Amino acid sequence: MKVKFKIWRQKGPKDAGGFRTYDVEVAEEMSFLEAIDVLNEQLIRNHDKHPEGPIAFDHDCREGICGMCSMVIDGVPHGPRGGTTTCQLHMREFARRGFRDGDTITVEPFRAKAFPVLRDLIVDRSSFDRIQQAGGYVSVGTGSAPDANAIPIGKAEADLAFDYAACIGCGACVAACPNASAMLFVGAKVSHLALLPQGQVERSQRAVRMLGTMDAEGFGGCTNHGECEAACPKEISTDAIVSLNRELMRAAIRAR
Repeated sequence: MKVKFKIWRQKGPKDAGGFRTYDVEVAEEMSFLEAIDVLNEQLIRNHDKHPEGPIAFDHDCREGICGMCSMVIDGVPHGPRGGTTTCQLHMREFARRGFRDGDTITVEPFRAKAFPVLRDLIVDRSSFDRIQQAGGYVSVGTGSAPDANAIPIGKAEADLAFDYAACIGCGACVAACPNASAMLFVGAKVSHLALLPQGQVERSQRAVRMLGTMDAEGFGGCTNHGECEAACPKEISTDAIVSLNRELMRAAIRAR
């Protein structure tokens, strides 16, 4: 299939960026990142015509685990297929949606004040690390892995905690939100620890510290658009935000 990629190019954080359009031929069996790889090989071979060089983008595991493959594809973080990271999106998905040879796919980086563009499609998401460091941890010395039944935790609580812990911190929720809010990310990190015995030591201050850091990093607030849940590759529910608000109220009551 013949594709036109309209891709955001930006040399550095302080440089003005813009879209460039490239023609490339790819196979339907390729993943989206493999298609970008093919384009990059083409740009390297034809350096005289494309002095801007290959497209810079983040990737690591290419197995849908790490969340580094952050791209907004045709206006949707990680692309048109729900519950999928960019690396697990395949070109055949576009064919299924009526894509024809010569159609254009627009690719740009995640857009948020707290995610400054470093180069092309790479953004700096270290703000998520600082939010995590503010309270997304436990101070209990756990030692080696305990037996599965050593700590009594109800199955419903364990399953819900696991659902929230599935968050990979990719930032798709931020990129999808009109307010660039990180509430779904923070909610998932706060909620899964609040459900477990190991997370009780810091529980009274975790939500306060992490939300305070979120605000300081320049993320917006939640106004219930629900775009975060729709874009999340792990399909984490906005119930995490409800749980986060409960934890915040709990902390305020305990502080009194």
